[in-house]
Amino acid sequence: MTRHRIFGIPFADIYPHYVTKAQKKGYTVADLHTVLEWLTGYDEAGIAAAVADRRDLETFFAQAPKMNPNATLITGVICGHKVQDIEDPLMQQIRWMDKLVDELAKGKKLTSILRAG
Repeated sequence: MTRHRIFGIPFADIYPHYVTKAQKKGYTVADLHTVLEWLTGYDEAGIAAAVADRRDLETFFAQAPKMNPNATLITGVICGHKVQDIEDPLMQQIRWMDKLVDELAKGKKLTSILRAG
């Protein structure tokens, strides 16, 4: 299987875009961190470390403290692909993260984004 180029992108390169997306809808960096922590288990210090050491997305997810078991409840289309149908586990994790940030940027309530019912 071919290694996707996106796997080598540093988390630090996409993080500022996530911050901007969240803030444009009136959410805070803390709200963004809540979403990222729900998905990956990274706390604020862990996110800061991932940005500071410029770990790539493959490493970011490989070192994630605890992927949320409810991440499989994330559905919908991102970049033209249904996230629930993506076969590569790492690509699916990346797209889950993108989808959650997009939901935040669209103004969805945190309880809905975090699949809290």
